[in-house]
Amino acid sequence: MDAGRTGRRTMTHPQHPRGPKMKSKTALTRTTLSLLAIGIAGLFAGNALAYDGTQCKEAGNCWEPKPGYPEKVAGSKYDPKHNPAELNKQSASITAMEQRNAQRVAHFKKTGKFEYDVAKLPKP
Repeated sequence: MDAGRTGRRTMTHPQHPRGPKMKSKTALTRTTLSLLAIGIAGLFAGNALAYDGTQCKEAGNCWEPKPGYPEKVAGSKYDPKHNPAELNKQSASITAMEQRNAQRVAHFKKTGKFEYDVAKLPKP
């Protein structure tokens, strides 16, 4: 504790709410580690920024297949061989949804009441 000229007592303890007069070792370590991390990130980013596009077929068309990837995918080991029944499931569900919506609209126009559950609608 320090009396000073005014006679007030001031605390210079490190746990004081105003903190110590010098930076702590953890603050210096944190700053050093932050600068080191920024430097390392800059090294890795330099490689990405250095790409000059020499392998591009045209501007914006820079994709190249890996060695061994076939020119034609159909019939190769990379062919996904989609099942047509699986591909048609979405279009079938959309058609069924449109039919249910048409039933709801027809019922609403006839009665003026909207019913979401199609099972509760009277059969035509």
